[in-house]
Amino acid sequence: MSTFLTQAAPNSSTSMAPTFLLVGMPGLSVVPSWWTIPLITVYLLSVLGNGTILWIIAMEPTLHYPMYFFLFLLGVSDVGVATALMPTLLGLALANAHVVPASACLLQMFFVHVFSIMESSVLLTMALDRALAIYRPLHYPTLLTNDVIRKISLAIVFRCLGLHLPLPFLLAYMPYCHPQVLTHSYCLHPDMARLACPGAWGAVYSLFVVLSAMGLDPLLIFFSYGLIGRVLQGLGSNENRWKAGQTCAAHLCAVLLFYVPMILLALIDRLRVPFPRPAHTLLSYVHFLLPPLINPILYSVKMKEIRERIFKRLQPRKIGCTQ
Repeated sequence: MSTFLTQAAPNSSTSMAPTFLLVGMPGLSVVPSWWTIPLITVYLLSVLGNGTILWIIAMEPTLHYPMYFFLFLLGVSDVGVATALMPTLLGLALANAHVVPASACLLQMFFVHVFSIMESSVLLTMALDRALAIYRPLHYPTLLTNDVIRKISLAIVFRCLGLHLPLPFLLAYMPYCHPQVLTHSYCLHPDMARLACPGAWGAVYSLFVVLSAMGLDPLLIFFSYGLIGRVLQGLGSNENRWKAGQTCAAHLCAVLLFYVPMILLALIDRLRVPFPRPAHTLLSYVHFLLPPLINPILYSVKMKEIRERIFKRLQPRKIGCTQ
């Protein structure tokens, strides 16, 4: 490790070094291969679960409604995040490869954050969709038309790409005043911007991206659930409240699963809380790898329509016999 630090740690202000140094899970560098199996298993299960949800929604005309279209986008973002993380994670697990070229690091950073912002945007859109369906049920079909959904989808795409396209270029050409050693097992733009010289535009823009997406979206989601809670309090019977609340249960679990580890990591880093490095790394893995694994299970269990269509597709078809 000290050799890598020497190679990746210039002592003075420099432009982008040819390599970055990744930090894996402490203690696993001695026997890196044993955690390859659970890592690959988590990835394959994530792809299988989300792929099943995508297939069911695409194949079932009865599920071609706004809520399921947003669930489709959520599945795409989950598969995208998990896939973007795998190259460096598998490199560490299989070959203990801590050094990564700057170009590969920037490429991974771009895709990880594009799909992460996509997931955050979709979770926000799903919260607004549920709030609109519960708060204005009679106007819901006329407000959320196919044309509106297309515009929302384009807005999500432009938001993801617009926020992150400048970052690789800014980070590639900004001066670095700190050793180019990252604190995660993958390349993230806040981690890279932290190494920049004071006042570098890449670091300033990186902070703007974090606040404009990961800071704003949770606030709007909680505001949407405030409206939902207000409506639920006004419902007459407990049965009606239960039915209305069940429509939001899976989404609320997905929101907590996505944002709670991220907020904890941000607080630990900003407040410089003394936190064990293995626990910090594990919390980062939970933030990125657990939602793609758990979200398909949540929506399959909590959403009756998805569950029934999966069982229907899995059942063998009966072939009629002629007498």
